[in-house]
Amino acid sequence: MKNFWDERYSSDEYIYGEFPNDYLQSRLSQFYPGEILFAAEGEGRNAVYAAKDAWKVAAFDISGEAKKKAERLAKKNKVHIDYKVGNLPELGYENEEFDAVGLIYAHFPIEVRAEYHRLLISYLRPHGLVFFEGFSKKHKVYQEKNPNVGGPKDEELLYSMEEIKRDFGGLHFIELYEAEVDLREGEHHNGLGAVIRFVAQKK
Repeated sequence: MKNFWDERYSSDEYIYGEFPNDYLQSRLSQFYPGEILFAAEGEGRNAVYAAKDAWKVAAFDISGEAKKKAERLAKKNKVHIDYKVGNLPELGYENEEFDAVGLIYAHFPIEVRAEYHRLLISYLRPHGLVFFEGFSKKHKVYQEKNPNVGGPKDEELLYSMEEIKRDFGGLHFIELYEAEVDLREGEHHNGLGAVIRFVAQKK
């Protein structure tokens, strides 16, 4: 997967655009800024937005090419993000280090997904927040109609409500729902798709 993402991010163009995810933008602004970690952050559009909104931002991805583009975007917007490259368990984040975690299209391999979610929750301080948007199992139908809408082709990587409730069930869901959305996020997220969205708080 690292080679796949390095190749995808190697172009000069920001393939998911330079602007934040709509759902993240609408929800992040409702909370007082603190320290936030963005998982599988790619080219940095969400991290840079949060930094511009006064959050202290950390981020990680498996792709070194993603980091280069994220740091370039941060420089363009005159903000700083602390961006690491590697697998989550090896990156040295600490328990209760962050006030929030952003999971925007962070479709981890199924064999590590539950562990990664557990780790990310452990990095949250008490009352810390998770902001989540990811493709749901229902998205396969939309992909068949329009490949340009993007998303993982392996159905195992898509989310069900049951999986979300299992992995994040120890949190308090402020909101949790499935939705059809019209994506306009760069070259690879274009058209109608099916997503799960939630904001949840650590107890």
